Amino acid sequence: QSAVSVPRDFEGCSTLRKYLGQLHFLQSRIPMGAGQDAAVPVTWTEIFSGKTVTHEDIKYEQACVLYNLGALHSMLGAMDKRVSEEGMKVSCTHFQCAAGAFTYLRDHFPHSYSVDMSHQILSLNINLMLGQAQECLLEKSMLDNRKSFLVARISAQVVDYYKEACRALENSETASLLGKIQKDWKKLVQMKIYYFAAVAHLHMGKQAEEQQKFGERVIYFQSALDKLNEAIKLAKGQPETVQEALRFTMDVIGGKYNSAKKDNDFIYHEAVPALDTLQSVKGAPLVKALPVNPTDPAVTGPDIFAKLVPMAAHEASSLYSEEKAKLLRDVMAKIEAKNEVLDQFMDSMQLDPETVDNLDMYNHIPPVLMEKCAALSVRPDTVRNLVQSMQVLSGVFTDVEASLKEIRDLLEEDEAQEQKLQELLGRVPPAPGSPPGLAEVSKECSKYLELHEKASFTNTELHRAMNLHLGNLRLLGGPLEQVRAALPTPSLSEEDKQVLQNLKRILAKVQEMRDQRLSLEQQLREMIQKDDITTSLVTTDRSEMKKLFEEQLRKYDQLKVYLEQNLAAQENVLKALTDANVKYAAVRKGLAEVEHKWNTTVQTLVASYEAYEDLMKKSQEGKDFYTDLEGKAAKLLERARAACQASQAHRQQLLERELKKQPPPRPTAPKPPLQKK
Repeated sequence: QSAVSVPRDFEGCSTLRKYLGQLHFLQSRIPMGAGQDAAVPVTWTEIFSGKTVTHEDIKYEQACVLYNLGALHSMLGAMDKRVSEEGMKVSCTHFQCAAGAFTYLRDHFPHSYSVDMSHQILSLNINLMLGQAQECLLEKSMLDNRKSFLVARISAQVVDYYKEACRALENSETASLLGKIQKDWKKLVQMKIYYFAAVAHLHMGKQAEEQQKFGERVIYFQSALDKLNEAIKLAKGQPETVQEALRFTMDVIGGKYNSAKKDNDFIYHEAVPALDTLQSVKGAPLVKALPVNPTDPAVTGPDIFAKLVPMAAHEASSLYSEEKAKLLRDVMAKIEAKNEVLDQFMDSMQLDPETVDNLDMYNHIPPVLMEKCAALSVRPDTVRNLVQSMQVLSGVFTDVEASLKEIRDLLEEDEAQEQKLQELLGRVPPAPGSPPGLAEVSKECSKYLELHEKASFTNTELHRAMNLHLGNLRLLGGPLEQVRAALPTPSLSEEDKQVLQNLKRILAKVQEMRDQRLSLEQQLREMIQKDDITTSLVTTDRSEMKKLFEEQLRKYDQLKVYLEQNLAAQENVLKALTDANVKYAAVRKGLAEVEHKWNTTVQTLVASYEAYEDLMKKSQEGKDFYTDLEGKAAKLLERARAACQASQAHRQQLLERELKKQPPPRPTAPKPPLQKK
């Protein structure tokens, strides 16, 4: 009801558009078309003849609403006096909207509903609307003092639109429909054709004047004057405002022509060319029919019949889902192929962007080493304690070794004395009753010597280990600057640094390419997941489904283009990375060697710290062992001394006894001296 009695304002346009949209939603769900089950009679009055026209077709209702939408926009466009810039813009928009409504009506609905919806009448309306919209732009360009040539082209396009309208008016079918109106309209349109042709040539003359082509200037102004005179002839009966505009234009063009002709006759003397020898002015169409979209929710509002979804729409939605899935499969196949190549390439390169140079790690002491330094800083006597402990161990070791040596020397001396006695006595075995303690002392001494020998090896190893770690422990306990200075650092030339920077920049490009690819893939997946066109499918004819699918799938074109560009860039990026890696090879080798030394140094220092407790423990164990052994050796030494004394006394007794048993020596007779010759 609101659409039938629509107010003559912008709200009226909005009401018509909403009603048009809801009719579109309705006819897609309920069979109300011509010859269909739910068709009802639709009656409207034809505007020119006044006759009522009835069709049992919901599309006729839509067609009449569209016609009225175009007519209302044209009325609103003509209402404004267009004296302000804003008024010109609003009028221009209304005329373009009107042209859009008539164009949609002409292209999407039958022309047999009524004579005022014939192809000729609708084409007439469209060109009348576009002509008036172009007029608004012409006024705006003159107000803005645009270049003369541009103004001339805009005006020439106004002429072109009105010429098309005039051709439609001259059609016999149009003439019979419009009757007397046809003659008035034709006369007015022809007057506008001549008038705007005059304006176009006026500005072509101005351009010739700017270019100092004074002969051309004369002919253009003369042509403008001729066309204006024709317009004045056709303007008889037009309102006084039109007559006034024509008189003003005559003053301008007449003045321009007289001045130009006089200047050329008396000053420039340039030849005046024939008008047909000059290039014709080509129109510049700056307006267009603004399209009508019956299903635009921003215009139509919520779909009243949204919950009525036919089975055919569900089936079509399923087909569309398959189209989306196919699109995703195609794109993912390309992405996965490129990703596989990229992964294999990066694996072969063995380049990690995070650790490609490791230069930052050389700027500070690693946490594990800082921890050891901190631990030693609260124990400043660490090295001294270790040295003292080892010195104590060495002292006990020396004492034990001296005791065992003395025991061994005593036993060896005793054995030598025993050997000498036997030689003296002719190796007679010793008599029974010799002291038994020496054998036990010798046995125990051998055992202690064996223990000492083994412990001596351990002691030597312990001292070697201490000497190995002592310097490192002193370093760890000293100033941090010394620790940092002890760690190896790479020495890079400016060229090496440049090579590194270039490699890192390209690796960053690789990562950027990966991230962008993943982001685009996620955007595509989310977009496909949210893409539900069931509502549009409901309002679309089955014959238009394929076209709708193609239109809807175009929304993915931009993302696909971005992805294609990303994938295409991979080859160039990898080529650049290969070149950079070749230059990086020598730098990489040097950095790897320094890193190995750095890690080895850190591990050695950490190992020295961790060895400290073990050294202290073993040193204490060594002290305990040698203290015990020292006590035993001291006791054994006393026993050895006592046993050796007893053995010596026993040998003395034995020697004396043997001497008593032997008879005293007999005296020998003196020998006579030898006789001399």
